[in-house]
Amino acid sequence: MDGKMDNKPSVLLIITQDTKEEEARFARAALEEAGARVVHLDPSVRRTLGGAEISPEDVAAAAGTTIEAVRGLGHEGHCQDAMIRGAVAAAHAWDAKDPISGILAIGGSMGSALAGALMQSFPYGLPKLIVSTMASGFTKPYMGVKDIAMMNAVTDIAGINTISRDVFRNAAFAVAGMAKGYDRDKGPERPLVLMTTLGTTEAGTRRIRQALEADGCEVMVFHSSGAGGPTLDALAQDKDVALVLDLSVTEIIDHLFGGLADTGPDRGRPALRKGIPTIIAPGNADFIIGGPIDVSRVQFPDRRYHEHNPQLTAVRTKLEDLRKVADHLAANVREAKGPVRVFTPLGGFSSHDSTSGHLMDTTVPAPFAEYLQQVMPASAPVTVIDAHFNDEAFADAIIAAARELLEAK
Repeated sequence: MDGKMDNKPSVLLIITQDTKEEEARFARAALEEAGARVVHLDPSVRRTLGGAEISPEDVAAAAGTTIEAVRGLGHEGHCQDAMIRGAVAAAHAWDAKDPISGILAIGGSMGSALAGALMQSFPYGLPKLIVSTMASGFTKPYMGVKDIAMMNAVTDIAGINTISRDVFRNAAFAVAGMAKGYDRDKGPERPLVLMTTLGTTEAGTRRIRQALEADGCEVMVFHSSGAGGPTLDALAQDKDVALVLDLSVTEIIDHLFGGLADTGPDRGRPALRKGIPTIIAPGNADFIIGGPIDVSRVQFPDRRYHEHNPQLTAVRTKLEDLRKVADHLAANVREAKGPVRVFTPLGGFSSHDSTSGHLMDTTVPAPFAEYLQQVMPASAPVTVIDAHFNDEAFADAIIAAARELLEAK
């Protein structure tokens, strides 16, 4: 029977046969027992054993080379780079002709790195699971900001024993079960709005979210504490997004000044470069996220500090800091291919920067607003609101602008 007509979900299995032949056979059998149709992608370099739907030769060819040339590189890192490129290309080529409904990978550090890169290239919602010897340690390089699950292999991936048998079988049945229920994303049914916030600006952003949800939008909210912003950026690239509300600059501030939530120089740029209508506001601009207070006093001397908890300290920003933030935001906006609106409050940037907070500085918002107006491109008008960020008046101004941009789109 044609595999496409048997109604079985197709699961991409990623495992090298040159070092894990026995495990590959076991995983295939478990997936098939669980009711899945297996597409084995074998990124082996040392030798080709055969039987995989996507062979090492196919992977290398998809990278624009040959498996012999890859083997001739004589450097595991260079070999890995080539096979990652090929695996990603080959997997998407197969998916285009015969859509997959799940991905299962089994491997050590090298296999997990390849599988993670491949899985990160696939959309949110597609079931993705890596069984790895690395799952009990630092997993961010393998998962990125995608919905990838990692399962601890417990023992080394070296044959089938009483523990690995259960781990691999459980993983296979888990992915097969998720694959059976997978419904490929057909795009949002409602206008999709992405928004950043932090607990210290939750009062204002909650009002915005509720208003736009009442209008019929789907609003996804992300805390800008080091993972949320990059996730928003990735979704902006992957999905049909109607509007971005980038209302927390914490990750940008921490990038500029060495805070804990530093997410790199490109934070906030993907939506602008894609042309998604965007509203920017400097929520949480009043502080850098530092570590324990003793560490923060050394790293950020001569500042004001608020010990949020034993691990985190809010370190008060100064006007000269925020001018650098304004310059950075303006540089980002100059790359925008769609409409941008900017709002800034005169009454404070977060709950810390308020009469009930611990870091209020009334001398900063007004000159910051003036500088922001000076450096921001004319294509991105800056609206100054005489209110605190968490006040209803500030939220309502953003709601009105959001509705205008959504209506125009």
